[in-house]
Amino acid sequence: MVVALLSGAGVTLWITVARPNAALLTGVSIGGSFSLTDASGRAVTDRDFRGKYLLVYFGYTFCPDVCPTTLNQMAGALDTLGARADRIQPLFVTVDPGRDTPAVLLQYTAAFTPRLLGLTGTPEQIAAVAKAYRVYYAEHRTGTAPLDYTMDHSSIIYLMAPDGQFVAPIRADAEASEMAAEIGRIVG
Repeated sequence: MVVALLSGAGVTLWITVARPNAALLTGVSIGGSFSLTDASGRAVTDRDFRGKYLLVYFGYTFCPDVCPTTLNQMAGALDTLGARADRIQPLFVTVDPGRDTPAVLLQYTAAFTPRLLGLTGTPEQIAAVAKAYRVYYAEHRTGTAPLDYTMDHSSIIYLMAPDGQFVAPIRADAEASEMAAEIGRIVG
């Protein structure tokens, strides 16, 4: 079962698709090339990660609950996988490039696991990668000051193959043990 969570403005929408495997998503293009900036300020592309499975999650560092919970469970899943996690690169792609600078991402991702790599870019770069992964995100104003906003966004973890192809969605609301079992079945 795949669950994507869209939240904001007091509204929560659950989109559920039952699936025994990713075959239900045949014909749907998810993922693709991207050019972003990592937390050290270095330019990276999707090709830099070839040869590793990717766990790609979109969110933002000022997220009050969903993002930190998901990233904490993802870190726990990687710990549970042990040495198998060495074949996986987890990525946190911000949907809030205005606030999520490389320095902010470096501090934020380090709080979960040193394995997690934060990625940011220009608003145009973020829009392009979000479109490629079919990610919903939108600014939700909470006041009149420039930083008075939250970001509504979909919440799903994308498991990508070492060749960059989409393999399967991983439930973002799953416990670490559930994530590890699902990822372990696929990664081996």
